Amino acid sequence: MHVPDGFINAPVSLATGVVAAGAVAVSLRGARRELDERTAPLAGLVAAFIFAVQMLNFPVAAGTSGHLLGGALAAILVGPYTGVLCVSVVLLMQGVLFADGGLTALGVNITVMAVVTTVVAYAVFRGLVKVLPKKRRSITVSAFVAAVLSVPAAAAAFTLVYAVGGTTDVPIGQVLTAMVGVHVLIGIGEAAITALTVGAVIAVRPDLVYGARGLTAPLKLRVNGELVDAPAAEPVPAAARSTRKVWLAGLATSLVLAGFVSFYASANPDGLEKVAADKGIDAKTEEHATADSPLADYGIEGLTNARISGGLAGVIGVGVTVVAGTGVFWAVRRRRTSETCPASVRDASDVAENV
Repeated sequence: MHVPDGFINAPVSLATGVVAAGAVAVSLRGARRELDERTAPLAGLVAAFIFAVQMLNFPVAAGTSGHLLGGALAAILVGPYTGVLCVSVVLLMQGVLFADGGLTALGVNITVMAVVTTVVAYAVFRGLVKVLPKKRRSITVSAFVAAVLSVPAAAAAFTLVYAVGGTTDVPIGQVLTAMVGVHVLIGIGEAAITALTVGAVIAVRPDLVYGARGLTAPLKLRVNGELVDAPAAEPVPAAARSTRKVWLAGLATSLVLAGFVSFYASANPDGLEKVAADKGIDAKTEEHATADSPLADYGIEGLTNARISGGLAGVIGVGVTVVAGTGVFWAVRRRRTSETCPASVRDASDVAENV
């Protein structure tokens, strides 16, 4: 789904860039409400995990592969606003360092892969969890359905952008049918990865899953023949709920996936590449601005061993993404703290004066 330079004309690329910038700005403000001292580093880890899993192309049809987009996964784990930022960080790292996704098309990619997938997935997810039983299984089922629908929604969004600003004259109806068709299949893979990941985190730390907050039904006790709410449990000390083990396990998993498992990923073109080649969308594709990057095409320049080259590139990508993502989310978290502290200071001063 990474759109290269040359697919979309300059005016529409600029317009989608403005849309993407606005969405990121809104998400930066919204993420302040979603992030706290525990979830800020986890959000950076989610971005790194999405980067790693996006290297694992899986076969979906004859001669076609797909990979995780990540919007549904990020939205459910860390929140919709933070989810948009997670995927945006990944797309920026891929475009600048690995020549994956055009730089002039960065606005298109953020709009389609980060904004559309996250918004659609989280809307579907929230709608489902409201009607399903308040159980952990409902969270994973809702995550699966949300992820399935988010991928063809992104494919349809790309087709709409291409209908307005495509650089080649192709039948849009055929493009829409081909794009949605293949991405429904890719969506099944996306859903499986999303549900498995969300289910794994819920199994060990349900308190860290944003989409599961407030969904646990209160414990009931029968008193004199009537059901009443049980007393609230004592809060668990912050030290006892450290995220360090989860963070280290997630980072280790991301490094293994990007550094080792990625070597076995499918080499077939992904859904967009296949449709572009079949329908002639790629007739005016331009060379990537960072095609001479030492990490271009997920390899290390100068290394002839494909396994080592790709593995090291993947490890570097995970490291850079987790550092960049964590830095962004800590900055957002600190901004929230700095905005709330003055009010607290004023309140304390008022109390002191009254005393």
